[in-house]
Amino acid sequence: MVETIRGTVVDRSPLSFSKKRIRLRQVWEGFVKTGLFLAAFSSVLVTVGIVGVLVYESLQFFKEVRIVDFLTDTQWTPLFSDAHYGILPLICGTMVTTFVAVLVAVPVGTVTAIYLSEYAPHRLREFVKPVLELLSAVPTVVYGYFALLFVTPLLQKVLPELPGFNMLSAGLVMGVMIIPYVSSLSEDAMRAVPMHIREGSYAMGATRLQTALRVVMPSAFSGMSAAYVLAFSRAIGETMVVAIAAGMQPNFTLNPMEPASTITAYIVQVSLGDLPHGSVGYQTIFAAGLTLLIITLAFNILGHFLRKRFREVY
Repeated sequence: MVETIRGTVVDRSPLSFSKKRIRLRQVWEGFVKTGLFLAAFSSVLVTVGIVGVLVYESLQFFKEVRIVDFLTDTQWTPLFSDAHYGILPLICGTMVTTFVAVLVAVPVGTVTAIYLSEYAPHRLREFVKPVLELLSAVPTVVYGYFALLFVTPLLQKVLPELPGFNMLSAGLVMGVMIIPYVSSLSEDAMRAVPMHIREGSYAMGATRLQTALRVVMPSAFSGMSAAYVLAFSRAIGETMVVAIAAGMQPNFTLNPMEPASTITAYIVQVSLGDLPHGSVGYQTIFAAGLTLLIITLAFNILGHFLRKRFREVY
């Protein structure tokens, strides 16, 4: 219906209102798409900015220190008068504590995921899973003092020669801390396996445990490998637990019963100090951070290829 109001022709037909609503919806969708794009692109910009700062400051560091010495020297004493810049002691401390944590988290988290996915009643699963995820909500400084004041004295009763600061207690507590990453994501991956695969296994005479280990786990291994890689990355980037419980003295050793420093603990130690900006000692934190970034990236790429391979196979 068309009306004339004060010399202006106004179209009041249903088709006109429908066109206006479509235009308004298109404008609104355009705003939403733009907002989502900016939100996604901002994370990329932040990542690029972090990498750019690390690379720029590290290049300034490597103008003063040879990269060969950085990668091969077994001493890390950048704050001493007789300075050495070998990153190997920090890498060893990081890897030892990480592998101790993974040795705890992967078996316990996987067994927990199998139970929650294949055995636990629905009500129990809905109660246990949020409780497990609360472990990741506890502040890491609490875990650090728990390792130093409770786990270490407990271990010293079994291992009297264990020093007060050691990588073993730090790694064990880190393993407990990252169990939710393994159990929750692995359980989600196992629950995503179609039920008809389980029913086919049961029809062939397999038990529930055989079905879980030989049918469900291989089918869900793509998602489970992602959980393992995420847990490893979380452990390798942990700061406060190792800074409090493992000591902050760089030590080139693979013995978890000795104290050592990790890359993240060293970054915290120097960042809280009084070193002037632009000095070689201050720039070591960026070189160490870049090393940690490369290690984490390498394991994430490895996890990506594992997920891709097992997704194609199963």
